[in-house]
Amino acid sequence: MGPEHISTDEMRYDGDGDRGPEASASTSPRMHVRSASPDIENGQLPLPVWLRESSKNFRWRWIPYRIRQMSRSAVVWAKGPDPPQMQKISPFFPEVQGFLVELIRKHLPKKRHKTALLAFFYFCWVLTFSLVLNHSASAGNIKGYGQPEPVWCGANYWSANNGCGLDGNNCRPFNNATFAFRCPANCARVMVHNPHAVGDQEINYKPFVIGGPDDRSPGSDPIYRADSFLCQAAIHAGVVSDEKGGCGVVSLTGEQRTFAASKRNGVQSIEFDSSFPKSYTFLSGLPSDCVQDLRWPLLAVTVFFTTLLSLCTASPLIFFASIFPMLFFHVGLVSDPPINSALPTLTSLIIGRFLPAALGSSIIYRYSVRLQLTGLTAHIEKTILWLGGAWVGSLNNYTFDYIPIDRLTAHDLQVEPGAQFALAIVIAVLLSIAVGQVYYLRLEGRLPRYLAIYGIFIAFLLICVATPPLNLRIHHYFLALLLLPGTRLQTRPSLLYQGILVGLFINGTARWGFDSILQTTDDLRRDGQLNTLLPQITTPIAIGLSNITFAWGTPPEGYDGMSVLVNDVERHRWYVGEGAGEHTFFRRWVGEKMYFRFGFMSGSSASDFTQAGIWDADGSWKQMVEGPSL
Repeated sequence: MGPEHISTDEMRYDGDGDRGPEASASTSPRMHVRSASPDIENGQLPLPVWLRESSKNFRWRWIPYRIRQMSRSAVVWAKGPDPPQMQKISPFFPEVQGFLVELIRKHLPKKRHKTALLAFFYFCWVLTFSLVLNHSASAGNIKGYGQPEPVWCGANYWSANNGCGLDGNNCRPFNNATFAFRCPANCARVMVHNPHAVGDQEINYKPFVIGGPDDRSPGSDPIYRADSFLCQAAIHAGVVSDEKGGCGVVSLTGEQRTFAASKRNGVQSIEFDSSFPKSYTFLSGLPSDCVQDLRWPLLAVTVFFTTLLSLCTASPLIFFASIFPMLFFHVGLVSDPPINSALPTLTSLIIGRFLPAALGSSIIYRYSVRLQLTGLTAHIEKTILWLGGAWVGSLNNYTFDYIPIDRLTAHDLQVEPGAQFALAIVIAVLLSIAVGQVYYLRLEGRLPRYLAIYGIFIAFLLICVATPPLNLRIHHYFLALLLLPGTRLQTRPSLLYQGILVGLFINGTARWGFDSILQTTDDLRRDGQLNTLLPQITTPIAIGLSNITFAWGTPPEGYDGMSVLVNDVERHRWYVGEGAGEHTFFRRWVGEKMYFRFGFMSGSSASDFTQAGIWDADGSWKQMVEGPSL
């Protein structure tokens, strides 16, 4: 810009930040000058900032000048360079990365030829995927026991607390029964996510297998308590494989007086040093043609087809519209199915979840994927970073599931071991990623717009947090939707981030569906404690080597009875009007150790139970500690 010719009666501004003299009351925003520059319209030059803001009519005059100055600098910085520096990936070895795309373009120049090739590709994937899936879903046969029934990783024979009724009668038979079962793969990592009582122990965030082979009796059959997770016990006993699942036959063995602890096949079992009325073992040496879980061969099939498609197409729409359903159905039907049921039932469920997920994917494509992938010619890098990231996110149960954060709720973060440290690491990683994305958004001149978008997101989350009595829960799919807008840049890091987030969206919606982000306390509790009143049980009123007597008063308002668990089985239930609130329990054999827990009843529903008090083999009593158990 050329020099400006300003009359001698006009002031010069030297740019040192000095506010200068008071301006006149005129509200005109411009000075009339004679300019040698054609860039200044109508010969008018904008007033200096200090002169414009010194006017008595300036609305932000009440804000200190230094703060206004810093704010202006921040706004100028956020707008980025002029002109914007648009990001575009320059591929390494472009001829190699674009070879397959150019080959198809050269030999199949017409649209109908490409359409036929794409249809043939879909046909090959659907046929291969369906054949392997159908074979994997076939239950097979165990000679003498028929077709095994599919069970999920947490299936067992017993309900917690008094769920099996008085003396466990609702969970009969206790013995002389068999069951042919089929377990999926990846059951060893299933844990209980709320405290579960085993005698005086509280088991939480661990596998739930009680008993197993007794190392003191080599060659003895492994015996498990009936509330042990069946598939984890089968892995512990070596009947099925954690990697491939498998089939077996469980046989109920009735009451056992003790259950030994051991670590076998990567599963640590729990010891219980007293009796339980129902237990089971596994039959061995049975001929069968059981088909193991084929999720790994199916993974190879889908990885091959998605990789081939990624390398052969330059169209963002064809790429995303093909990859999304392929990954969605793989997750829902193979790698992380929501239920372990018959294939038709599972397929119906996944199709029902796919329709709303497809609508969400169209929004993701419109505002993130399309903007990033348009004009991208680095197809090998796209395959490694975007598609590889999508697989990492989609296989969340094998990748991020190892992070010790079950749910992003205040309660879980407080009680889960290592959750707070893991969350701090995750936040630090996300902040470092955010800094990099902010840098590139600023270079493209998009930062102010995205700051406004994320400001709206934050305001929405704050409103959700402040909505009583509901609790905010950040699901996989919702986290992906929040972060995906910031990945629209065409940079290599953004390719990876966007792929991972799309994979998390797929895993979340296929595995869990669109669960609400605002949930009640009951929804978040699952099978956890109810936070109800607990009975105040004092020292037994009578105690000896063979019997023990407890007494209790009238239950508080809202309750009408008392339930007593002995060795985690309901052995007595009393209601108001049934006589005095007391009961005597007898030891059934010499040396039996017994654990007592008490809980109020409201009709047929039980409240929380106390911690376990111990009646030891020598006749002594150990009072229960304060607080609930489960």
